[in-house]
Amino acid sequence: MTATVTPAPPRRASAPDTAPGALRAFVCHRGRLIGAGTVAALVLGSLLLGGGGWPASLAVDLSGPLDRTSDWIIDNRDGHPLFLYFLGHISNAVVVSVRAVYLVLLALGWAGVTAAAGLVAWRVAGVRLALTSVAAFATCGLLGMWVPTLQTLALMLVAVAASVLLGGLLGLAAGLSDRMNRMLRPVLDTMQVLPAFAYLLPVVLVFGIGVPAAVLATVVYAAPPMARLTALGLRGADAGVMEAVASLGATGGQRLLTARLPLARKELLLGVNQSIMMALGMAVIASVIGAGGLGDRVYQALAAVDVGAALAAGVPIVLLAVVLDRVTTAAGERVGAAPAHRAGLRWAVALGVTAVVAVTGRLSGRLSWPDGWTVDIAPPINGAVDWMTAHLYSGVPLVGGTADWAARFTAWVLDPLRDGLQWLPWWAVLLAVGALALLIGTWRTAATAVLAMSAIGVLGVWEPALDTLSQVLAAVAVTLVLGVALGVAAARSTRIGRVLRPVLDVFQTMPQFVYLIPVVALFGVGRAPAVAAAVVYALPAVVRITAQGVRAVDPAALESSRSLGATGRQQLFQVQLPLARPALLLAVNQGVVLVLAVVVIGGLVGGGALGYDAVFGLAQGDLATGLVAGAAIVCLGLTLDRVTQPTERRDLAGKGA
Repeated sequence: MTATVTPAPPRRASAPDTAPGALRAFVCHRGRLIGAGTVAALVLGSLLLGGGGWPASLAVDLSGPLDRTSDWIIDNRDGHPLFLYFLGHISNAVVVSVRAVYLVLLALGWAGVTAAAGLVAWRVAGVRLALTSVAAFATCGLLGMWVPTLQTLALMLVAVAASVLLGGLLGLAAGLSDRMNRMLRPVLDTMQVLPAFAYLLPVVLVFGIGVPAAVLATVVYAAPPMARLTALGLRGADAGVMEAVASLGATGGQRLLTARLPLARKELLLGVNQSIMMALGMAVIASVIGAGGLGDRVYQALAAVDVGAALAAGVPIVLLAVVLDRVTTAAGERVGAAPAHRAGLRWAVALGVTAVVAVTGRLSGRLSWPDGWTVDIAPPINGAVDWMTAHLYSGVPLVGGTADWAARFTAWVLDPLRDGLQWLPWWAVLLAVGALALLIGTWRTAATAVLAMSAIGVLGVWEPALDTLSQVLAAVAVTLVLGVALGVAAARSTRIGRVLRPVLDVFQTMPQFVYLIPVVALFGVGRAPAVAAAVVYALPAVVRITAQGVRAVDPAALESSRSLGATGRQQLFQVQLPLARPALLLAVNQGVVLVLAVVVIGGLVGGGALGYDAVFGLAQGDLATGLVAGAAIVCLGLTLDRVTQPTERRDLAGKGA
């Protein structure tokens, strides 16, 4: 019976799979052609061009022009009309806005702020999230971080408002104009990929150390998601609705206000959500240039190698991020669900209760968090770190300590990978990049990737860039192995998914600087801890995207495979993973981008290469070194994006955006 039943269904199911089969055959044939062409080009290139690194004659030294630019900014910052009548007003507006918000928060008192957070969450998402919000703000006070929390909250509110305004305007332009969409896309890519340390220096040169520089640097980092999602929502508006509105004689402005923007409300709220998360992610980095608040506490604690104090300041950042993420996500899901009169009533109740609590706190003279209601968590955390360092760093029987793992990973993976990349002739690297991009994209994709990689050589940082590339490749490989495994487990088991969610939330919102210290305590200083920190940072996104892709597989396909007697393993490898291929490719792409962002910060813990150059440029005020390293990182990110993301997906995203 088995012999008669099993062959028949594949033949019946083969008709719908004709197109995918033809596509796979075409891709395989194309891959063989590209592979043969690459081998031939390698042989020919070795005969004509020889080997070696990037030729010095093809490099351009930008240190002279950039140093002259830096000197001009410093000399004219106090007297030039550009600074006096334009940039100076921007700086003053930022300072006034942040101070006004901070004074309002202080006037509400700890009880008023906590009540306001809980009532807003109740109004948007219900009682459970309201209680979570109250507990989160209370925890900030219990950890002795109430005033720094208010300072960070004030700065983030202003930065997010500016990011939403700027991103909304850019997204509006991109959503209504195809030409503007094409023009803005590389600008937004650069804003999002350029490492923060690279553009902190120009911002400091123009605005000096302080709140304005911190806010504007945060805006540069947090505005792109709002712009992208705004454009996506506007360009994805239902064509039938837009046609109906136009048939009623509505003008362009009326169509925008009455149809496009209301239809894009969920995307707009998601953009606000992402801007908030990215702004909070900048809290610690912005503290380097005078942001103050929780980020400054984290940075100072890390400078003193005090892990407990760093976590005491880092936990409130995580709590703020989690609460704001949940509130804005719930607002996006429930937008338009409640009747207008009920919504207004609930807002009135929330505002009234907040006012009563704030007035009561002011009359009682208890505006600041009571000193007796604090808990010092630094000693036990430092004790735990000391125990891990003493017992796990070295001397563990059989498996060895974490220092041994780091040394082996460096010697067996990082060193050979770096030496192999640097040994390859420059033209062979360009050829390999072009072949990989062409394999999954078009000639335009390959040309973009090759030009971006060539720009790294022209900037004169070929060797450090290949060192950074080796770290990125190693970290991405580890991230994908762990992330895909955990994502598949979370998708196939509801219990595992529930357990992983809070862990992923903490990993994704914890400031990168906070877990650099435990990583260094366990793995020492060098490239291995930089890779480990990058894996921790990129892993949550890969797990989430993989889990979402596996869950989204058509249930009919799974049912069909089960009816044919497929085991769970066969369903995973022959049905779910192949059908989730777009999501897996997106996970690879996001893993690359996130790993690249943290490998730069890894320059602080011995990662070297471009990350060290970017940090050194900021620390020494060397505009040339910092900007050149930042530009090279952008080019490297662009190259990796083009060789990990199929052109078809980007084209679809561009049409939808």
